[in-house]
This record gives sequence, structure tokens and C-alpha cells, in this order.
Amino acid sequence: MERLLLHTCCAPCSVYCVESLRAEGLEPVSFWYNPNIHPYQEYKARRDALTGYAEAIGLALVVRENYGLREFVRAVAGDIDSRCAHCYACRLEETARYAAQNGFTHFSTTLLVSPYQDHEAICRTAQTMADRYGVAFLYRDFRPGFRQGQSRAREMELYMQKYCGCVFSEEERYEKQIRRDRERFPL
Repeated sequence: MERLLLHTCCAPCSVYCVESLRAEGLEPVSFWYNPNIHPYQEYKARRDALTGYAEAIGLALVVRENYGLREFVRAVAGDIDSRCAHCYACRLEETARYAAQNGFTHFSTTLLVSPYQDHEAICRTAQTMADRYGVAFLYRDFRPGFRQGQSRAREMELYMQKYCGCVFSEEERYEKQIRRDRERFPL
């Protein structure tokens, strides 16, 4: 019998993933481990939205609590533009490790639903972790259901974040405004 641990970045991204896996006859266990999300109020909002969503749909949830601001910044400070590789690796490694230690046969991630993520890098990283921990990576290209899942999340009134998660992605969110402010207030 397959046991699937599903790394879950947030409730909205999980909607389509969970629904499609259930339609296949797979019942995932959601796994919250996201030390990349900052600031703390954003981390808490996403975690708590996932907790409420999981309760509402009867989804088993494991919360691996780790608000890792300092650890994350130390890890990416030398190459901020390549931070996503670290982000994928730390979350998928912890997911594969937990899966292997707790009798799961497979793991996957809701990161695979986003058209904004580096899909191939996620897959490569997940396969590396699968090989390292001896647990299978269950690949699904959830991207075709991204808009549908986001629409359902809005209908369910789930908290909808405005950026990927790390403080640097939040900065990118405001890039145009920052440029306008620099033009408006030159040194």
C-alpha cells in the first residue's frame, strides 16, 4: 500500500494537488516544513491557513515547526539570486528524510503546481533526495490545474499570499515601486 507524504508550501497551492491525488485514489498526508517563509507573520498566516484547510477537508497534516529566518539568510546570503536552489533542497530534503523515517513509500510537493517555480529544478532536487533517503519521489505535473486550484482557494476564502515566501521574493514583488521611489527621491 502506497503512503504519500506531500510537502505543502501553502493551502492555496495544495487545493488542486490534493483534489487530483484523491481523484487517483491516493490519500496524501500533508507536510508543513517551510523555513524559507518570512517575515514571521507571513509564515504564521500560511501555516495557520493550511491547518484550517486540512481540518476542513479531513486531510492529515504533520507540522514540522521551524521559522528559520537566520538559518535561511545565512545559507543564501552569498548568492541571493540562486536562493531558490537552497529553498527547494532544504524543504525537499526534510520531506524525504521524514518520509523515510516514518514509513512513507513516496513523497511529492505542492511546489509542482506553480507555473512560477523552476519545475525542472524541483524535480531534479526531489529525485536527489529520493535517492539519498531511499523513498520514491512521486512526480505529478500539477501546473495545468494551477488556476483552477487558485480559484477554488478563493471560493474557500483561504489566505492568499502575494509572493513566493522568502523576504527576497517579497522585495521582488515591490521592485517597480522601489524603482519609482528611487527616481522620485534621488540621492
